[in-house]
Amino acid sequence: MTARGLVEGDDGRVRCAWHGNLEDYRRYHDGEWGHPVVSDLRLFEKICLEGFQSGLSWLTILRKREAFRAAFAGFDFDKVAAFGEDDIARCLADPGIVRHRGKIVSTINNARRAQALRDEFGTLARYFWSFEPGPEERPALVDWETIAANPTTPTSVRLSKDLKKRGWTFVGPTTVYAFMQAMGLVNDHIEGCFCRAEVEAERKGLERP
Repeated sequence: MTARGLVEGDDGRVRCAWHGNLEDYRRYHDGEWGHPVVSDLRLFEKICLEGFQSGLSWLTILRKREAFRAAFAGFDFDKVAAFGEDDIARCLADPGIVRHRGKIVSTINNARRAQALRDEFGTLARYFWSFEPGPEERPALVDWETIAANPTTPTSVRLSKDLKKRGWTFVGPTTVYAFMQAMGLVNDHIEGCFCRAEVEAERKGLERP
C-alpha cells in the first residue's frame, strides 16, 4: 500500500499521484517536473505558461505547449518583446493556444521585462535562482499533506512581489510557486516518489548561475 499522494505505476515504480497515470502527464512528471533548469529560454517559457495556466489545468497547457511555442517564437523573449498588434491578433486567432488577450499581452510585456532583468543580472537564471530557498525554509518532510497545505511559500511571495515591482504580470505567488516547483528551485516530489532522489542528486550537482 502506498502513502497518500503516491501511486504505483504499471512499471512497478512509485510516483507522485498527480499525473493520474496519463501517459503524457506521467512523462512530464518523470522527465521534466522538478528537474533543475538554468536555461533562460526554458525559464521564460515556463513562467509565461504558468500565467496561461491560471484558472485552467496544467495538463491543458502541457498539451498545447507545442502550439504555444510556435505562436511565441519558441519563447525567445527578444523576439516576443518585438511583438505588436498584428501578433496579438494572430495569437487571438490561433485555436491551438489559450486565446486570452490579457495573457497574450502579458507574455509580450513580460518578454520586455525579461530583457531588463537580463541586462541587470546577466541572465534570467541568475535572477530566479537567487530566490532558491535555503534549507531552513523547507519542510522537514515533503509529503502530500505539506504540498496540499502550501500552494504558496514565503519565498514565492517575495519573488512574486519583486517581479510585480519590476512590471511583470500574471505572476501571483501561487503561479510563481508552481514555476519554482517545476523548474527545480525546490524539490517537491514527495517522499517515496522515485524521482525525488534523482532530482535531489541533480540539484546537489548543479552549478548555480
